[in-house]
Parts: sequence; structure tokens; C-alpha cells
Amino acid sequence: MKKLTASLGLTAFVLATTSAAWAGEDKDDHISFGRDDKQCEVSLNYDVSVEPSKLVVSEAKKEVYRIELGRLYVNGDKVELNDKQQALVNQYAGEVSKQLPEVIDVVHDAVDIASTAVSMALTPLLGDAAGAKIDEMMDGLSQRIDTVAYQNGDKFYLGATESSIEDTFGKEFEQEMEQLVQSSIGSMMMTLGSEMMKGDGESFEEKMNAFSAKMDKVGDDIEAQIEQQATDLEARADKLCDNFQQLVALESQMRSEVPALRDYPLVSAKQQTLRE
Repeated sequence: MKKLTASLGLTAFVLATTSAAWAGEDKDDHISFGRDDKQCEVSLNYDVSVEPSKLVVSEAKKEVYRIELGRLYVNGDKVELNDKQQALVNQYAGEVSKQLPEVIDVVHDAVDIASTAVSMALTPLLGDAAGAKIDEMMDGLSQRIDTVAYQNGDKFYLGATESSIEDTFGKEFEQEMEQLVQSSIGSMMMTLGSEMMKGDGESFEEKMNAFSAKMDKVGDDIEAQIEQQATDLEARADKLCDNFQQLVALESQMRSEVPALRDYPLVSAKQQTLRE
């Protein structure tokens, strides 16, 4: 079953890019993403929305600051800016506006790839009925993510704070997933046992070998379907990490020059050394 295990490894990557990004216990309940080599660990500390000529940073549905047509408002109050400060604020808003849509695209593409991979991997193993339940679970995840990472016309929104995460992936979501698993676990186990015993051969060992070979073929099929997509997605995530590290440096400069923003870091990164 080595092929299937490797293919599920690809699935793990894309899943980590999505729902796991909202669940890191050591990330202060903010959305985080990064690479396995730890050269890029990025956290967003506020919810963010961008529209043409406007960037809004908020928490618990309350605006913290916004940048609109070169003007800065912090906690609802307009901040007077000199020419240098205004240039930095405009540059920063422009960079965030460029990066946020890509983050949202990566999130949704990762969910699509993960859904395909999980369904392809587990439906042959657990049967069509269980496969339908798995598809239902992945659809539920996708719908939840649609509420915290979406495009609506020319507006892009990414929810990254504890309140947004709790609203989306809190107890209600956990209960939905538990109910789906509990309602299907019995049929899944029965199908799995049946598939194992259907394998060619007389002895238990021969049947297990036949079952393993079947699963290896499933792994081959999954790799053929999603490996290139996952590789492309990983490359995009790498580029995104590099861009956000540059954004951290720009934000640091802006917060240094604009005292009103010093207490409101949107982006945090443990490592700011760019990949070569």
C-alpha cells in the first residue's frame, strides 16, 4: 500500500494549506501558513477585506483601521499623514490588495484538490455509500471555508481572528463532523472488511497481499490525477510565503513611520530570510 500512503501524503499537504491553517494551537488562534522547512511561517492577526481603493483591517467585526484613497483611519478617527507616510500607507495597501486574492485562491484550490484526493483514496476502500458520506464531509468543510475566505464581486475577504475561526470551525462544525462519522463508521468498517476478504487467494495472507496490490493501484491513480496539481499549488504557496515576508518588512517600515499603526501588526513572520 506504499503508493496509497504516498498519495495520501499529497492530500495531507493540501489539507494543511486549508483547514489546518485555522487550527494551530501555538498560533494564538490566528490563521497561519508556512512550509515544512520552517523558512516561512506567517500569521495574520486580523480579519482583512480589500476592495478597489480600500483596505479594511478588523477584529470581531469591528474595524481597527482602514486605508481608503490615501487616507488612514484608525479606530474610526482620521490620521493626518505627511507625504512620506502617505506613500508608505498607499504602497502597503496596494501590496495587501495584491496578495489577499492569491491567498484566497490557494485556499480554495487546496480544498478542491484535497476533496478529490480523499474521495479517490477512500471510496474504493470503504465503498460508494461511505464515499458519499466523505464527499458530504468535504463539502461541509468547503462551505465553511467559503464564509471566511471568499470573493464577492470586487471585494475579497479573509477571516483570520479567533472570533472568525470560532464562528466557522467551532462546536457546531465539530458536531456536524462527529454526526457524519458516527452515522457511517459501521458501514465503513463492514465494507473495509468485505473488501479485504474479497481479494484473490485462499489464505488470509494471500488475500491481504491482493488487497494491498489493489490499494497500490488506487495510489497510482491518485498520483496521476493530483500530483501535478499539488506540485503547482506548493510552488504557489512558496511564492506566497516569499511575498508575505516582503510584506512584513514593508509593514514594519510603515508602522515605524506611522505611530498610530504601531500597535496593530497585521502580518507576523518568524523568519524573514527570503529563499534563493
